[in-house]
Amino acid sequence: MPLPLEPRLFPHKVDQLGLVTDEALAALLDRYPEELFDINSYSYDDEGQVSLETGSRGRASGETILAEIKAGRLWVNLRDVQEAHLDLWNPINEQFQANIAELGIRPIKTTGQLILSSPGTKVPYHFDAAGVMLFHLRGRKRLFVYPPDEKHLPQAEMEQVIMRTTTEELTYRRAYDADAQVFDLEPGQALTWPLYAPHRVDNLDVFNVSLSLDFQTWDTRLTRGAHYANGVLRRKFGMTPASMGRTPMAARAALWAASLAMKKAGLVENRIKDFERSFELGADRRAAA
Repeated sequence: MPLPLEPRLFPHKVDQLGLVTDEALAALLDRYPEELFDINSYSYDDEGQVSLETGSRGRASGETILAEIKAGRLWVNLRDVQEAHLDLWNPINEQFQANIAELGIRPIKTTGQLILSSPGTKVPYHFDAAGVMLFHLRGRKRLFVYPPDEKHLPQAEMEQVIMRTTTEELTYRRAYDADAQVFDLEPGQALTWPLYAPHRVDNLDVFNVSLSLDFQTWDTRLTRGAHYANGVLRRKFGMTPASMGRTPMAARAALWAASLAMKKAGLVENRIKDFERSFELGADRRAAA
């Protein structure tokens, strides 16, 4: 089944379980596997264009990490919550299953990342290559959700991101904001949006905690593979693929199968996996100050 054509809000009560207090988060950060941390710091120019630094947790304690997030301009993702933090994942997943039953969606894979982010920080204009339901647990954040069309998300740029051949974010123009739907998320709300819809996030002036549940269906998996294959055809062979909106599912399935062979052959370089980390939490330099 396809994802919703418009953003949808759902209520939940996971924020009331005591799992995102300062004490619980500091203890979680102490024990969370270091290889599952993504620590990002974003800065913006006058036009809203973004530059990114990435960091590592180093030997910082959970209490220190939490203090730096609250004091800085950091966006910290704890990946694979579905394996590393079942106490939180299980009630989130139970609510998710109820929500997707209402939407008529049948996922074949789900993953979760817990997001701890600083007051006032922002996440730049981007899209996700899977379905997303964002469960907000603490603080307040504002989401801008844009139409997933060629104006707001050119297919050639989308292909580059899916192929992981660029570390750059999508092209963003302030004029796009006139086309956005805006949501101020409170604890106890979950938001989902159309597949590939570009979005950006502004934290309001409080520390924020959310869980992003990413899910794949067969439709999203085949479509993502088709974008990957089209990107290779465009980049390596100079072809101009048809728009995905005009590509039937049978053709997407064939392109997905081709993408598996392309990945195995190593036709494009993944530039994301070796992105250099430039700061360490708990070091003398205050991260993202």
